[in-house]
Amino acid sequence: MNALITGVTGQDGIHLSGFLLNKGYRVFGMVNGQRQFNDHRIKNLDRRVELVFGDLTDSVSLMNALIESNPTEVYNLAAQSFVGISFTQPELTANVTGMGVLRLLEAIRRLGLESQIKLYQASSSEMFGRVRETPQTELTPFHPRSPYGVAKAFAHHLCVNYREAYSMHISCGILFNHEGPNRGHEFVTRKISSGVAKIALGQSTHLTLGNLDASRDWGYAGDYVEAMWLMQQTDLPDDFVIATGEVHSVREFVEQSLIAANLEPDLDRYVKQDPKFIRPAEVDLLQGDYSKAKEKLGWAPRVTFPQLVNMMVENDLILEAREN
Repeated sequence: MNALITGVTGQDGIHLSGFLLNKGYRVFGMVNGQRQFNDHRIKNLDRRVELVFGDLTDSVSLMNALIESNPTEVYNLAAQSFVGISFTQPELTANVTGMGVLRLLEAIRRLGLESQIKLYQASSSEMFGRVRETPQTELTPFHPRSPYGVAKAFAHHLCVNYREAYSMHISCGILFNHEGPNRGHEFVTRKISSGVAKIALGQSTHLTLGNLDASRDWGYAGDYVEAMWLMQQTDLPDDFVIATGEVHSVREFVEQSLIAANLEPDLDRYVKQDPKFIRPAEVDLLQGDYSKAKEKLGWAPRVTFPQLVNMMVENDLILEAREN
């Protein structure tokens, strides 16, 4: 069985490609043609992943990637996925994260592959934004608070429309924040775990962060890619919230990271705040209800919040010690 993963060099792509390979899939990872020469993250992929060239901003390349990989399952993980950047590069975010999904859907249709391919779309809890209810479910209205959230909402509604209009097997995973050692350093959780590791090793004295009170439902990316796969195994496509149901603030993430590094959880000592890291429109609280995924997919998170933070800090302690 062939699977094509867009965004294969990202955190989820790395986890998912390994997961699928272990299940006996032939895995193709779509990368920008130039990226093979300058993207250090490619080295993190299993060597059995076969690279194909394509880009969500290039319809022809998407069709070529589909023809070359001949997949029965496609996992669309590619996006401009950093919320902060979406405020400074909104057009890019809309083009890649939003319109890119339209191009992929149309590429599948133009090739007549509607009945052959099952598509997973990576939707996001950022679509909820200024939440109407807590916890959020599949039926909670969207009110995105960033260009990224808006683009994801556009892509999500497109997938629902194509599922209904063309009978395509498209499932959307409304994933809440999920982290791990493969998280990019531009994201706050990795910024914290890496920064705390540097403090513990005497390479730095403090962290500089924005809003410490923002609260998120944080899970482990390795758990969440299993949910992606389970959605593809269903006879009827659907949308699923994937979350832990627990909420922790950025402040708590820092405290747990300091404890994991055997430091006193003293934020006054180790953390400085800078307004430039605060979003123009903040999302204060996101908390997911994964009851539907538990009932219909048999999925539940395994890694706890302390285990997740400890895993990330321990990994960064090793990396920072090795690099210095």
